[in-house]
Amino acid sequence: MALPAGMRALANRNFRLYFTGQAVSILGSWIQQVALAWLVYRLTGSAALLGITAFCGLIPQLVVGPLAGAWIDKQDKKKWLVGVQSLMAVQAFVLAGLTWGDWIGTSFIVVMALVLGTLSAFDAPLRQSLIGSFIGSREDLPNALALNAMLFNAGRFIGPPIAGLLLGLTSEAFCFAINGFSFLALIAGVLLVRGTPPPRAKGSMGEVFKEGLAYAWQTWSVRTLILTLIALNLTASTYAVLLPVFARDVFAGDATTLGWLWGAAGCGAFASTIFLATRKTTPAVVSAVVAGVLIAAVAMLVFALTTWLPLALAGMVGLGFGISICNVGINMVLQSFAPETLRGRIVSFFTSARFGFDALGGLLAGFIAAGFGAGHTLLAEGGVLLCFVVFLFSRRERLVAQVTAAHEGASRGH
Repeated sequence: MALPAGMRALANRNFRLYFTGQAVSILGSWIQQVALAWLVYRLTGSAALLGITAFCGLIPQLVVGPLAGAWIDKQDKKKWLVGVQSLMAVQAFVLAGLTWGDWIGTSFIVVMALVLGTLSAFDAPLRQSLIGSFIGSREDLPNALALNAMLFNAGRFIGPPIAGLLLGLTSEAFCFAINGFSFLALIAGVLLVRGTPPPRAKGSMGEVFKEGLAYAWQTWSVRTLILTLIALNLTASTYAVLLPVFARDVFAGDATTLGWLWGAAGCGAFASTIFLATRKTTPAVVSAVVAGVLIAAVAMLVFALTTWLPLALAGMVGLGFGISICNVGINMVLQSFAPETLRGRIVSFFTSARFGFDALGGLLAGFIAAGFGAGHTLLAEGGVLLCFVVFLFSRRERLVAQVTAAHEGASRGH
């Protein structure tokens, strides 16, 4: 039976195996993320510490990520993905054991966030750059990336409400243990994949890194897309750090309220990936990215200004939609024309901008919120992002033209 056009990449056996394992792993990761944020705020009541924890979990993407991409392009990616996933499972089980025994402290939580962030700096480029080798045709790559993002956002939609329910019925330790077991599903899926490994980059680490950096900097469209990632994630994506503050202090709720707020953002993000999976041309994806930045800015302002929970949930849906359209769309565009031997480095530059500046923004947002309040913090960041929208719209036509030309050139070369 033929698959719908929006799911065509699933016709590939290897991608189906990866997709299935990834689905379980992502759900576990979202459950842990909500539980960890709730644990920090329950123990300390500090918005600043929420920002510090998020910063430590993401900053390795900015510091380690670019070098990790150069290293990854020289390695057996499948073998190293299994290794990194195994270490992430160990991290989750250690966190579960110490939390269950009530031996956990804020300093240790920050250290564990830093460990997980460092592993993620290798994990994300490994997973993303391997997807191209799991499908039969380069033309299916954007669809495979959109489906992969759909999984991430489905987990983001389903995981937080489940985490809120589990936190009410059990404990943070139970959520961490679930995440530890979830990594085993992706490990099994990757081990069952058959096929030829992707080509490796040649040269020293320094040469490989410089080659990737030169490509990213000298290609105007790549440079502009990464700048857009930085602007979006430095401002809009920081909402996640402040959600526990909004849930408890603005909406007078508990862990269940936090789960619904996070789930609403996940709902919007999931809808965005369905939208992107059905886009048939690269210019359509680029136009969606530009619109996504505008949607995120407006939704941020709505969420920051309301104290009515239903409107706040609607704002979260819009914010999740706009952020995901931008992040996922840029990843689709960059990988659609990146040379095979450069893909690990391009993905690492993407993840560095995506998560590294999310970390910096989250740290900044936590400290600003501690002094001026969570609502005023998001309001200011929404205003800054609106200013960037004006800049981006003035360059939209040039961006569409250059991305289209690069994509057509890559397709002819392949």
